[in-house]
Amino acid sequence: MTKKLVEIASEIVQTQVSRTTMSGAEITASLRQVFSALNELQRAESGDIELPQIQESAPVTALTPQDSIQNDKVICLECGKETKQLTSKHLVFHGMNQKEYRLKYGFTMGTPLSAKSLSKARSKAAKKRGLPEKLKTFIEARRQAKAGKAAVPEPSNPEAKRVKKVRQRFSPKKVD
Repeated sequence: MTKKLVEIASEIVQTQVSRTTMSGAEITASLRQVFSALNELQRAESGDIELPQIQESAPVTALTPQDSIQNDKVICLECGKETKQLTSKHLVFHGMNQKEYRLKYGFTMGTPLSAKSLSKARSKAAKKRGLPEKLKTFIEARRQAKAGKAAVPEPSNPEAKRVKKVRQRFSPKKVD
């Protein structure tokens, strides 16, 4: 059985090495660590030793929610990981989505879960492309169309036109 554990440990370390750069000493240390962990699990499975109960890590509470959003990083209040943006993919590891995270820590729904510098850069890029003005004109045209005064303008973006055609093609037909 020991040979199987060595093979399994070597496969795990090979996967680690293929994804990150490691020195020879790091590879050896990682191989020993993985092997000992697998060996300990095997002994616990056979009943030779009892593994200590793993406790869930407590949420990082050193920061207030407002302090967790900083200029160049956002700190996850669940695990303490520092990122540019708290994505839904990251929050899935904690068993929640962005809405639940905001509710748990008291963020408003409009508060971006990204670094302030990233939010500013995105806002600047959107303004440079003229998105706020385009959005205002589109909303006004849609409001007038609902009132029956004018038709909704066609999107100028070719991708948006393609999406609109696909939606029209696959939307359910009204039967009179």
